[in-house]
Amino acid sequence: MESYSYLFDVALILITTKLFGILTKKIDMPQVVGALVAGLVMGPAILGIVHETAFMDQIAEIGVIVLMFTAGLETDIGELKRSGKASFIIALFGVLVPLAGGFVLSSFFNVHHEAFLQNMFIGVILTATSVSITVETLKEMGRLSTRSGNAILGAALIDDILGIVALTLITGVADSSVKLSTVLLKIVLFFALSIFLGLFLHKRIDSWMSSYGRDKKRFAVISFSLCLIYAYIAEAVFGVADITGAFIAGLIISNTTRVTYVASRFEIVSYMLLSPIFFASIGIKVELPAMSLSIVLFTVLLTIVAILTKMVGCGLGAKACKYTNEECLRIGVGMVSRGEVALIVANKGIATGLMNPTFFGPVVIMVVITTIVTPVLLKLVYKGKKQDYKDLEYSELAEQYQEVKDFDAAAQALLDIHTKLRDQDKAKTEKDEAHHQ
Repeated sequence: MESYSYLFDVALILITTKLFGILTKKIDMPQVVGALVAGLVMGPAILGIVHETAFMDQIAEIGVIVLMFTAGLETDIGELKRSGKASFIIALFGVLVPLAGGFVLSSFFNVHHEAFLQNMFIGVILTATSVSITVETLKEMGRLSTRSGNAILGAALIDDILGIVALTLITGVADSSVKLSTVLLKIVLFFALSIFLGLFLHKRIDSWMSSYGRDKKRFAVISFSLCLIYAYIAEAVFGVADITGAFIAGLIISNTTRVTYVASRFEIVSYMLLSPIFFASIGIKVELPAMSLSIVLFTVLLTIVAILTKMVGCGLGAKACKYTNEECLRIGVGMVSRGEVALIVANKGIATGLMNPTFFGPVVIMVVITTIVTPVLLKLVYKGKKQDYKDLEYSELAEQYQEVKDFDAAAQALLDIHTKLRDQDKAKTEKDEAHHQ
């Protein structure tokens, strides 16, 4: 008899992730932390109510593809070019230093033969930066459009691209049956094709969207199809991670006429189903009881290394670009949060066998801690006179981060008006009926 237990599992995940998300939001923490905790509580680590299944893994994989696609949609290549070499240098230091730190730390704990790639993968995880936590905190403090705030935004976006390249390289060389030269050739061909297709498709997609006088649902459908097709081609044809293909598909559609509308539609499907299952599945995969004393020590050291290497790496990069010591500290702290980006990379590592399974729990804990401490540290390093806005400056990049939220706010306002008119009509009808009676 066919089992329908997956329906109950999905419902349970959606409810628990939302409840835990509300709780974490009440203490000024990102809701992604609540989703992770929900997975830990409901999974084998604590209650053992929900277990990993093939169906759950496939939904989670689509979820991570959509997350990376939306990250590409929000990336403005033109603004990255205008941000100049400063953001690139900060991002480069912010990738190299954590990469080295993660590799060295993992080497002490993972001494098995041929563990080089696994150790390098821990370094790749530490290169990630989740700018969303920092953006929300800086906006709340009114410090997003400062010199340091703009540097964090630009560097974080470049950091994502460098991290994707690093992930692509390491997943490409993981297959021992394939020559390194072949892997590198495929990667070069993939990015060369992506540049060519990107330029070709971007203009035509923009022209197609512009030919309509208003937003159409077909924009989101075609965009999603492109995302899935490109993710498939990346993995099946070139041996590049599917999330890399999804990210590039997002870049192709970014800066088009209707990108804000498309991003808002993906926000709905991601919020309603895909993201909760993805983040909960991360927690479900963790088995905390299996953590030994050495793994607990590794968890503590990994978290410390994760925080310090980003602060030192990005701080040094900012210093090389002649930022003040205060700004260097702020930029370094702003890049600390790993958030969903590190979870995406870790999930890919488990799927490809690149990550030692015993290190998965420590990585999740590190992500949760860095996500929690980043807003706290930001409030400390930006502490000062509330009315001191001498370093504020305009940034198109900062403005674009607000666009999707403004779009959603406008849509909600229209919905509220519609609801109010409907209630008024209903009240009038009831009053007329009562009068006739």
